[in-house]
Amino acid sequence: MHHREVESTAEYVARFETGADWREEIEDLARAEDVEAGWFTALGAVQDAEVWFYDQDETEYQSVTFDEPLEVAACVGNVSLLDGDVFAHTHVVLSRPSGQALAGHLDSATVWAGECHLRAFAEPLERSHDAATDLDLWL
Repeated sequence: MHHREVESTAEYVARFETGADWREEIEDLARAEDVEAGWFTALGAVQDAEVWFYDQDETEYQSVTFDEPLEVAACVGNVSLLDGDVFAHTHVVLSRPSGQALAGHLDSATVWAGECHLRAFAEPLERSHDAATDLDLWL
């Protein structure tokens, strides 16, 4: 296990702009406040979404696109640096009007309405390639 103690430096709340990209809104907030590491939660609704699932055998992401309105029942993730830029590693649980849940790694989604809480950490988290998983993970 890789772990370290983190010190919170600030907390932010944000309301996403309708029509913007969900994950980019989180990354823009982090850039605006010079946050290079943090933890976030969010909720709201999107007009569409591209969700990824990591195939552990093939070591690649499989993409599923939903072109429909969805509730963001839960959204959680962390902010770190990937190739020197802010990256919001974002996981979501989306729901259809029927209550059916869809979940995975959120690549992109068009915001209908969204609210976010971001807790910033003092020291950056930097991602680098992990040979065991073929993913970019932080240390």
